[in-house]
Amino acid sequence: MATRSWGVWLIAMLAGCQSVPSPEAAQREAGAALQAWSEAFNSCNAVGAAALYQSDAVLWGTFAPAIISGRAGVQQYFERVCTANPPPKVTVGQQLVRVYGDTAINSGTYAFAGEAQGQQYNLPARYSFTYRRVDGRWLIADHHSSALPAPPAR
Repeated sequence: MATRSWGVWLIAMLAGCQSVPSPEAAQREAGAALQAWSEAFNSCNAVGAAALYQSDAVLWGTFAPAIISGRAGVQQYFERVCTANPPPKVTVGQQLVRVYGDTAINSGTYAFAGEAQGQQYNLPARYSFTYRRVDGRWLIADHHSSALPAPPAR
C-alpha cells in the first residue's frame, strides 16, 4: 500500500510541475494576454474585454474620470468608449513583461487613434497591466493607462 501512495504522490507532483510554464513561456503567455485585450478593444467587444479581467480588477482608464473596479465597471467603461463614431483603435508599441510566479507585469506604450468632432487624432499612451495566473489564464488584476506627456520644451 505504501508503494501505491508513493506512486500517486509522484504522479500528482509531476502533473503539477507540467502545469507551471517555464519563465519564457509565462512571459510569452502574459504578452499574449495584451494581444487578446487589444483585439477585444479594437472589435469593441466590451463583454470579451471585461472577461479578460479578474472579478475584482481595478482599471484606471485613459479616458476615465475616476478609477473603476470590478468586471461590470470595466465592461461599462469599454461600452462607453465604443460609443464614439467611429470607435477608437489601439496599436500596441513597446512592451516589457516581467513574471513573478503567478503574477506578471506588462508595462509599455500603445496609441489610440480615432476621430473626435470631425478631427482625426492619435493619442500616444503608456500602460501597466498586472496579471494573475488563474486556472492557466493570465487575467488582468490591475490596469493603468494614461496619455504620454508632451516632451519638455528645450
